Amino acid sequence: MTSGHVMSAVSDPSSISVTSDRSTSASSRLTGQRSESGRLAWRHDADGVHITHGYTSADVCDSLLVEEVGRLVEVGAIAGQVAFEAVMTAILDTCAENGAGWDAFYDNSLAELRSGRSPFSPVHHRALQCLSGTSILEVGSCFGFLALQAAEDASTVHACDISAGSVELLRRQSRRCGTPIDCRWADARDLPYPDGSIDTVTLIHLLEHLDGSDVRLAVEEATRVARTSVVIAVPFEEVPNEHYGHRQSLTLSDLAEWGTFADTRQWSAEISEHHGGWLQLSRR
Repeated sequence: MTSGHVMSAVSDPSSISVTSDRSTSASSRLTGQRSESGRLAWRHDADGVHITHGYTSADVCDSLLVEEVGRLVEVGAIAGQVAFEAVMTAILDTCAENGAGWDAFYDNSLAELRSGRSPFSPVHHRALQCLSGTSILEVGSCFGFLALQAAEDASTVHACDISAGSVELLRRQSRRCGTPIDCRWADARDLPYPDGSIDTVTLIHLLEHLDGSDVRLAVEEATRVARTSVVIAVPFEEVPNEHYGHRQSLTLSDLAEWGTFADTRQWSAEISEHHGGWLQLSRR
C-alpha cells in the first residue's frame, strides 16, 4: 500500500478498477495482496482499490466468484453490496471477449448446480422438488439459475426481479439456451400477475433482503398469485451478510410467523430446515 497505513475498504464502484491479466502487461501487473487461489490480486492507493484477475471463460462460475470476491470483503479491500456486485460484473465483462464471459458463467454455473458441486446445489435441488403444477414463477430471480433449471424440465416458467439489468441478462441467456422464460421487471411487493394465475410461486433466498413489513407484503402477493403453492427458502446467519444485501438474521420462528401472513382458511403452512429454513404454503 502506497500510503504506508491501512486504508479503509472501498464501497464506491467509481473508486474500484478491475482488469484481466490477459490485458495487462507482465511488468504492470499488480504485486499487492493475492487471493489464496492466486486468481485475484489487489492494492490500495489514494485513488481507490485496483484489482487484477486471472479468470477465463473456462473457470468462471457463481460459487467460485462469490467465494473469491467475498474474500476481498473479508480482508477489507471492498465493502458493501454495490461494490461486491461491481467487482463480480467487471470480472465477467473482462474474462473473455464479446460477452463470452457471461455465457460461460451461465453454462458453468448451471452445470455445477445440476451436478451437486455448487454449495448452493442442495437449495436448488430442494426447490425444484417442491414445485407443483406446470407453471412456475420465480420472484427475485437474480441471475435466474433456478428458473432456467425449471425451464429445462419443461415447465412453463416466469421470472421477475427488481433489477432491470438482471432481467435483461436472464432474457438473453434464456434465448441463448433455448429455454423459454417470461422475464419481467417487478417488485415482490406488487407483482404484475393476475390472482391465482400461476401454479407455484417461489421466493428462494429473497425475503432476507427485505424488512419486516415488506416481507408481509411479499408473502401476501405470492399467495395472491399462486394457484396451488408458495415455496420460500432463507439462509440462517448469525449476522446478516452485508455484501449480499441481507437485512435480517432469521430463524424457524420467523418462518412460522410468516406462515400466518397467508389466509389460514385457504393455506396450510409447513416449516422445515434444509441448508437453511423453508416455508411451504399449500392451498387447502
